[in-house]
Amino acid sequence: MIVRLWRGLARPQHAEEYLAHLRADTIPQLSRIPGFVAVEVLRREEPKGTEFLVATTWESLSAIERFAGADVTLAVVPDQVQRLMVEFDHRVRHYEVMAP
Repeated sequence: MIVRLWRGLARPQHAEEYLAHLRADTIPQLSRIPGFVAVEVLRREEPKGTEFLVATTWESLSAIERFAGADVTLAVVPDQVQRLMVEFDHRVRHYEVMAP
């Protein structure tokens, strides 16, 4: 199992809009990809905005490739989401799950 981590800092007035996008668009799309296992969305308030850490769990890097393309370290951040952010990771981090 592989966990894919992405961090974004949403503009304060757009935090709820970003969550709505995840719930309505991203999570349903992910759930249809073979090899996708789960998603966790973590949130905390920061002085410049609302920070989100999105952790997706996948069966393998090849499953992630179905979502992200050949360069699995490239973040998938639609234009509409980029406009909501103060800053965001352009590259993601992958971790092998070693314990439940």
